[in-house]
Amino acid sequence: MKISFEELKAQFRKVLLNVGFADNKAELCARIFAENSRDGVYSHGLNRFPVFVDLVKEGLVKADAEPEKVGHNGVVEQWDGNLAPGMYTATKAMQRAIELAKENGMGCVAVRNTNHWMRGGTYGWQAADAGCIAICSTNALASMPPYGGSEPRLGNNPLVIAVPRKKGHMVQDMAISQFSYGKMQEYELKGEKLPYYGGYDAEGNLTTDPVAIKETSSALPIGFWKGSGLALMLDVLVASLSGGRTVEQISADGKEAGVSQFFLCINAEKLDESILENIISYTKSSAGGDRDGEVRYPGEGTLAAREKNSKEGIPVNEEMWQQVQQL
Repeated sequence: MKISFEELKAQFRKVLLNVGFADNKAELCARIFAENSRDGVYSHGLNRFPVFVDLVKEGLVKADAEPEKVGHNGVVEQWDGNLAPGMYTATKAMQRAIELAKENGMGCVAVRNTNHWMRGGTYGWQAADAGCIAICSTNALASMPPYGGSEPRLGNNPLVIAVPRKKGHMVQDMAISQFSYGKMQEYELKGEKLPYYGGYDAEGNLTTDPVAIKETSSALPIGFWKGSGLALMLDVLVASLSGGRTVEQISADGKEAGVSQFFLCINAEKLDESILENIISYTKSSAGGDRDGEVRYPGEGTLAAREKNSKEGIPVNEEMWQQVQQL
């Protein structure tokens, strides 16, 4: 089943207005949810929307709240998100980081007490569209065991790196687990196994069963000890820069709310794009292997999905679409 971008966005907006969103916030959040599905990130578009609405109804996402600046140190600002909608706060924080970068060459906004930003790549694309390099991250509920441990103590703290490029921005948006929980949900909805090991089951064995992994909250960190260390350091960065809550504190509440994030921008006005093109060309010159797929730069798949879905309509899970229509 496929529907248009405008139809998807209009339904999201209608629901958000019904749960107390002001028009400007409903418009922005609906657009981001629809763009996520349009760009092929269904796990943080339509499929995530009912969960977001539940958090609003529970009061963990405050529709009428506004983020505010609470401190600064040079080109680094600290904000309190006041539990406002995560996409709204993240968009405003990235815009401010862009402004600081345009004024000073570099700028950073660290936010505490905010909410899930949905697709982190959204803010990488935002920065790249403005001619900036961006690095951003968020912490989250504990959902991965650290290397050498068996119980979840690490958040699946994503890392986003974006570089502007005239022929198509380069945007790396990655979970620190082999498969994000959103991606595992997609496989679960299709009744499929993961193509590679994605985490541990109740007996501590590596498994390709997304349901078993979700039940244990034990996703497999990328690169085992390397991903474990990276997830830990990202928690250190976002919490210490913002003065916000850590993975431990977020997990103690059992709900993914009141998280910490940071948005770093560098003015890329004088970026030599010929260097990017040479790197991409050299990387793509690798001969085809026996694995599925093709050599692509980060963001290339997103652009392809955006073009295809804009022309042909956005694929939606019928059960999820019916659920959203009933909200």
